[in-house]
Amino acid sequence: MTTAIEANGHSVDRLAFCSALITWGQSHFRPFPWRLTEDPYRILLAEVMLHRTQAPQVVPVYLSFQAQYPTISASAQATKQELHATLYALGLRWRIDLVYGMISDLVRRFDGKVPQEKNDLLSLPGVSQYIAGAVRCFAWNQPEPLIDTNTVRVVGRLFGLEIKDSSRRNRRFGDLVAGLVAREAPRAYNYSLLDLADQVCMKKQLPDCGQCPVLSHCAYGLHAAPHPTGSRKEQQTDG
Repeated sequence: MTTAIEANGHSVDRLAFCSALITWGQSHFRPFPWRLTEDPYRILLAEVMLHRTQAPQVVPVYLSFQAQYPTISASAQATKQELHATLYALGLRWRIDLVYGMISDLVRRFDGKVPQEKNDLLSLPGVSQYIAGAVRCFAWNQPEPLIDTNTVRVVGRLFGLEIKDSSRRNRRFGDLVAGLVAREAPRAYNYSLLDLADQVCMKKQLPDCGQCPVLSHCAYGLHAAPHPTGSRKEQQTDG
């Protein structure tokens, strides 16, 4: 049975791609505290905090919040003002309101537990498709595609596609991101994909193709002109 995925005249062997990416990811894993747990409550909170906020900024706030409110029942006892005192460093007052509403819903509708079903997760305040997928993947190792500007950038380059600001909302990109997910090890795969986007296949500078573990699979890396440092010269619009 073939495991090839084709787009834009380029074919990628999914199993070989996933194997190479996960192997690289094992030695380039970024050990953020929310990655060192499979507790769905902690992962859900981290994903909400990470929305529009860089991970290094989230770390101290996440650790402080978890120290004060290690469980859903503990956070449910906090007032909105108390949550604000812990979360204010992240900014975005609306996010504090969403966390308060989300915790209230978990207690009221789900017996103080994070639901595993995707539709139930999506019914919580502030939970997007990305956040619901991340919780299901990282807490329960479900093969969920994580579609955002970073993963779309990697997959777009992989297949030599033009990347725009709207690409993360484009069904073609979404289908490709979903099709590549390692069914055998989705948690390890998605962590590796996110780390590749951060460390190698960057947005604001040339991708470091010379350090890429999946270069042999990548249309962009194989067909772009070599850069002296091992990177490749941009050929497409990277939004």
